[in-house]
Amino acid sequence: MLNSITLLASGAAVAPGVIVSMMWIAIAALASPLLSFLTGKRVPGVVFMLLLGVLIGPEVLDLAHLDGSNALLRELGLGMLFLLAGWEIDPDVMRGRQGRRATGTWLLSLGLAVGAALLLLGTDDLLRSIVLAIAVSSTAMGTLLPVIKNSGRADSPVGRGVLVHGAVGELGPVFAMALLLSTRTTWLTLIILALFMGGAMMVAFLPRTVSRLVPWVGHAVRDGASHTSQTVMRMVIVLLTTLMAMAAVFELDVVLGAFAAGIILRGLVPVRARKTVEARLDVMGYGLLIPVFFITSGMAINVREVLHSPWAVVVGIIVIYIARGLPILLVERFTDTGSGIRGFRDQMELSLYSATGLPIIVAVTEIAVDRGLLGEGRASVMVATGAATVLLFPMLAANVHSHVPAPEYPGDEEERRRVENDIEAEAVEYRSGKSADSTESGAGRPKPRPKSSTVSDDEITIDSDED
Repeated sequence: MLNSITLLASGAAVAPGVIVSMMWIAIAALASPLLSFLTGKRVPGVVFMLLLGVLIGPEVLDLAHLDGSNALLRELGLGMLFLLAGWEIDPDVMRGRQGRRATGTWLLSLGLAVGAALLLLGTDDLLRSIVLAIAVSSTAMGTLLPVIKNSGRADSPVGRGVLVHGAVGELGPVFAMALLLSTRTTWLTLIILALFMGGAMMVAFLPRTVSRLVPWVGHAVRDGASHTSQTVMRMVIVLLTTLMAMAAVFELDVVLGAFAAGIILRGLVPVRARKTVEARLDVMGYGLLIPVFFITSGMAINVREVLHSPWAVVVGIIVIYIARGLPILLVERFTDTGSGIRGFRDQMELSLYSATGLPIIVAVTEIAVDRGLLGEGRASVMVATGAATVLLFPMLAANVHSHVPAPEYPGDEEERRRVENDIEAEAVEYRSGKSADSTESGAGRPKPRPKSSTVSDDEITIDSDED
């Protein structure tokens, strides 16, 4: 017994290779934002995490390896990425016209992608066609969040549009994977999804119910929120792991549980406390877990397969934009989606951002490989294609924003004239008031000589009146 305790205390139970791999992953996580800064943040840090993951992985320098410990952190990182994506969802917006149009646009993208895949692969490869369609119709909302925030576009119509299309482009593929790629029958899958959503609702109501029935628990949580106890962040971890575990038990993709955790968390946190909680979520997520996910995703890419078929990556990038970005551009261009985006520049930006995909591509290819629908080589090419969209599409969107003229909205000229008229009216009113004051003061007392702040009273100067 004593020997076992000594062994655990010395850390000898952990293989040295695990710690060394984690060290290189941590170095890559730190180096990524530094390299992004050197490029003027034109290349997102996520891209460098993927590239450095490839570099330190077994395919290139062989410095770090995927093992059980890293795999667990990677899974938690994926969950945290989707939790933050769910946290950004505004249910009122999703229920509105913009959310409905975004859902319709995604369904259009999925239908076009399935049809194109069937034409290429034939009707005998229906499941493989569905895999490809789900992959190319997704949006990497969690990946785009730091990119949008760093560009200062989070509160713009484009930023809000990316959140809406991103939510649909992540949640839709997750449900599609559960329904279309499940080994169960469709009706049984629907029952399991309903059971999962019922369980998620029970989890959502549990904290407030406990707080009402046992008031001291709520007081204890609030008391430890800002101390070393960090009760709120521990509750976040409990919520995340509970819903991910529930999804895993129901044999659903764990990202569904993580996304639900983010939506539930937003509803539980009071509006006045959201900025504080969001800052702590960013620290917990972007400090460790999310970088581990992206770096290990890069480590899993089969570089030789990608180099063997580079044109497949190029074609994949084009297909992803046609399947996901182009429908968004056309719908925004020719219909009123309620987004407030009318200029070609902003519409093009939105389509490029929304066509960026990686986490769903990683998830769907893993399912396809496990079921024998895709080989390791083709899956690596698809992941590399998703990584390339993370590199190219945000950069193209930034270039469009910089070089294409800003949109002129129909109400801009009227608004400008209205503001100018208001300013002129205020100026006239001010001058009238000053004139009346001067008349009244002149009738009652002699007007004082102007004072100077630069010379003495014995000198003569021209200066402003103190009035």
